[in-house]
Amino acid sequence: MALDPQQRAEFVNSYTRVLISAWSDEAFSAKLASEPRTALAEAGLELPAGAEVVIVTQAPEGHEQGNLDVQVDLWEKGLETGRYEFHIPATPTVDAVELSEGDLSDVAAGVLDACNYCCCPCCCCT
Repeated sequence: MALDPQQRAEFVNSYTRVLISAWSDEAFSAKLASEPRTALAEAGLELPAGAEVVIVTQAPEGHEQGNLDVQVDLWEKGLETGRYEFHIPATPTVDAVELSEGDLSDVAAGVLDACNYCCCPCCCCT
C-alpha cells in the first residue's frame, strides 16, 4: 500500500519525532526499548492492535542507516503485513571542529542547510 503525499508527510513527521525524542530524551529511549508501541503512539504513530513492532538499532545488511525512503517502505510494508520495523540509528554527532565559527553562526541562524551536517530525516530532506 503506497502512501499518498499527505500520509507520507504525516508519517515522516511522526518518525522524525521518534528519532529526535530517542536521541534527546533518555526516558523516551528507554520506553522505546521496553514499550515500543506506547512510545511510538506518544510520537504520533498509532499501530493497529496485534501489530508486531520491531525496533532496529543497527541497520540490517544491505539497508543504509538513516535512509528515510527505506523507513517509509518499511512503514508501507507494515500496513500490509502487520509487522512494523523501525530503524532507530545511534544519536548523530556533529564534528564542530570541521565547522568554522561563521558556519556555526549560520547554522544557529538557520542560514545553512542543516542536512549538510546531520543524517536525520527532516523537512528539507524529504
